Amino acid sequence: MTPDTLRALLWMTGGIASFTTMAVAGRAVSVQLDTFEIMLFRSCTGLVIVSVLAVATGRLAEIRTANLGAHTVRNIAHFTGQNLWFLAITLAPLAQVFALEFTSPLWVLLLAPLILGERVRGIQVAVACLGFAGVLLVARPFGGAISPGLVWAGLAAVAFALTNLLTRRLTRHETVTGILFWLTALQLVFGLVCAGFDGDIALPRGTALTWVVLIGIAGLCAHWCLTNALRLAPASTIMPVDFARLPLIAVIGALFYAEPLEPLTLIGGAIVFAAAWANLRLATRQTG
Repeated sequence: MTPDTLRALLWMTGGIASFTTMAVAGRAVSVQLDTFEIMLFRSCTGLVIVSVLAVATGRLAEIRTANLGAHTVRNIAHFTGQNLWFLAITLAPLAQVFALEFTSPLWVLLLAPLILGERVRGIQVAVACLGFAGVLLVARPFGGAISPGLVWAGLAAVAFALTNLLTRRLTRHETVTGILFWLTALQLVFGLVCAGFDGDIALPRGTALTWVVLIGIAGLCAHWCLTNALRLAPASTIMPVDFARLPLIAVIGALFYAEPLEPLTLIGGAIVFAAAWANLRLATRQTG
């Protein structure tokens, strides 16, 4: 293992911890705040952190308005997905939400021809079908009514796929600093409008304030860790490590929320993840 690969794995460990922390904090604060309010206060925290870091590192000039329209469309998709994700973790077992989140790369595969004009091969479509077989094991629609939480988790994965595709387009012209600044700034506006639509914005009190700040920090750390990991090692090396999120959150759900450890959820999640990883390998060979 090369030093860069080892450092990349350490960054991914930080990313896994950040995503897991965000899920636990999101469920804890949902008792007091709705998803729009969570996103509002999360964005406030993120905007302060990004702005301070941009000034401290001399990257303020990287924040430009040239692609503001593209940033807006990208953040509408992300804001939608993140709200659905926060809603899903309050309504469905954490392991099932995380397993369905892993379908996002498969949606990227299906949507890439429409958004980026990329060609999709037959073998990639077959891999996507395998992935959706894994989704059936996770959601188990044949066992009765599907939980609304799983519907929101599935739609969140689609929104995250759109976000990733639009981010790929933005990175041709924008830096990470610029993307993160507009992510937090625009979603603060979206959160303020949506949370204040009914004329009543609840303020986080007591421990809820700590949880909200933690969500903001964890969200930025997750993106930062993932970006740094991908700079040091190929995505095909890094992506399998991310699957550790599923058994980890399944154990947390069992220990702290009395959620049963469902073997089919873990098996279905593994199939989904294997399909996403296989598609990544195919794409790497195609462009290599």
